[in-house]
Amino acid sequence: MGHWLVKQEPTSYSWHRLVRDGRTRWDGVHNAQALLHLRAMAVGDEAIFYHSGDERSCVGILRIVTTAVRDTSDPRPSWYVEVEPVRPLARPVPLAEIRADPRFRGIELLRNSRLSVMPLPDAAWSHLLDRADRPAPVAPTAGSKGPARRPARPRRATAARRRR
Repeated sequence: MGHWLVKQEPTSYSWHRLVRDGRTRWDGVHNAQALLHLRAMAVGDEAIFYHSGDERSCVGILRIVTTAVRDTSDPRPSWYVEVEPVRPLARPVPLAEIRADPRFRGIELLRNSRLSVMPLPDAAWSHLLDRADRPAPVAPTAGSKGPARRPARPRRATAARRRR
């Protein structure tokens, strides 16, 4: 089974709408590389539904229920697959959290942020689901400067300052 990540602006089509609809076409893809990925999807593959735009978070899992079909209703060359919701993630996993985790280094989401359909390696898929099942990392509070720092060492006199 393949694993994918698909992106959509929630104001255009959200996870909640997919759940309400029960099934939909994943269409409107025109980028050549994204189309290659979409056409490689197989029935039974699963994908992370990623809300792009202001939200920028992984929010749910969907399943591919048809192979790619040429979209004759689109004047531009395009294909679509049909998808159905599997389940929401236990909590949304924001892009900032993914960027901060070195185990996600090299995934397409971080390398090519404009791509709307992309493969997700099995290790990244598993790790993403693990992250969604754990509480969100605690962000530093306002006014906090992050981890405690070592006190600064006193400056040593340089030759120029010693001559004064």
